Amino acid sequence: MATPLPPLASATPAPARSYAGPMVLMTTLFFLFGAVTNFNDVLMPYLKDVCQLTDFQSTAVQSAFFGAYFLMSVPAGRVLEKLGYQRGIVLGLLIMAGGALLFVPAANSRTFGLFLLGLSVLGAGITLLQVAANPYVSVLGPARTAASRVSIVGVANGLGGTLSPLLGGLLLFGGSVAAKARLASLPLTQRLTEESTLVKPPYLGLALFLALLAGVFFILRLPDIESLPDEQEAEAAPLAAGRRSALDFRHLVLGVGAIFFYVGVEVGIGSFIIRYGESQNIQQLSGFTQALVRGLNTAVNFASLLFGQATAPIITTAGFTKAVGAVLVSSYWFSVMVGRLIGIPLLRRFEARRLLMGVCAGGAALVLASVLSRGETALWLVVLCGLMNAIIWPVVFPLAIKGLGKFTKQGSSYLIMAIVGGAIIPPLMGLLATHGGGLRVAFILPALCYLYLLFYALRGYRLR
Repeated sequence: MATPLPPLASATPAPARSYAGPMVLMTTLFFLFGAVTNFNDVLMPYLKDVCQLTDFQSTAVQSAFFGAYFLMSVPAGRVLEKLGYQRGIVLGLLIMAGGALLFVPAANSRTFGLFLLGLSVLGAGITLLQVAANPYVSVLGPARTAASRVSIVGVANGLGGTLSPLLGGLLLFGGSVAAKARLASLPLTQRLTEESTLVKPPYLGLALFLALLAGVFFILRLPDIESLPDEQEAEAAPLAAGRRSALDFRHLVLGVGAIFFYVGVEVGIGSFIIRYGESQNIQQLSGFTQALVRGLNTAVNFASLLFGQATAPIITTAGFTKAVGAVLVSSYWFSVMVGRLIGIPLLRRFEARRLLMGVCAGGAALVLASVLSRGETALWLVVLCGLMNAIIWPVVFPLAIKGLGKFTKQGSSYLIMAIVGGAIIPPLMGLLATHGGGLRVAFILPALCYLYLLFYALRGYRLR
């Protein structure tokens, strides 16, 4: 571990350092986070059918993945202390590759438990990467631009999260009318066996990509963030005096709750868009949605022609299907990415906390309006929640660790642990959907999450 630099006040002024290279690598990791995480939104309804599950049982997909954040956040911090950030990232990528490979025997045997094990291993690897990447990005530059810097890597996260459910929907739910008719004519067990093999190619490709990326991180050298000056250290020293833990800071504890509910609402909405659409009994898609689906079909056909083979439309516009739902899931995550792009200049120009107040109030309003609506209107209202979610993490994370001083790393670990909200809120929504009155009732829970986030923006953030 590098020796810490002396206080800034006594340090000799040095030329500003450029961290463009490390930021590019971190951006690649955040793209990966979004792609792997959001693929679960189409994997959940896919496994619900293949493994014949209820809505509540299918939420174990998110619980297995996000539960790893709760179990692995503290051990991940200790691993990073022993191995360092760079070797820790290599280890995290290799763990993820192992989790992806577990999908092969899981698909061959159509065993839900093996799928969950693979997701847990993937989640453990990504937890190690998250614990390393988030504080790394926060330190690589001036503290005053931390929120906008986190937003920049968040755009990459949003791009990965937009593309993966779209591609996943095409792979798992797409296909010509003739191909679907053939599958439908098969006996149930044979149909499920054939459908279960569809998940193998994407996860085998993921395992290969992760192994190659681990090799890149093993060869290259990253700057040690332990040696970088902390602009807030002197400012935070009086606040940290007399405190024995990051949990002694009220705004950090409430910030852990904010991250918990933010991840829970974001994952919960994305996980249930397809099921929410099916519950609306939409027999005829609107002109806008039809145009969106036709555009996607055209893009896929054009790509197929490049390889010398035209294809029939892989997503029909006759009504709402799981494939159409995957397009809406992708649209939801696309709106997150757009919101982060818009948020970068806004966070530089306006007070971040006031923007947080606006988006949390907007998110609650959109969800409640969706619950009171019907058909496609209800669906597109929750899709627009992605715009509201876009800047919540880049604002809450810096607010929660502000003034922690020597407890900053400990506080960061607690915040990463709070990502377990993604493992708890979706099952609660599934429980409400299965036993509490249906999906319309279940979507009241995200509205309550937004209200807690609004409280944090109003009062919970204050340092005491």
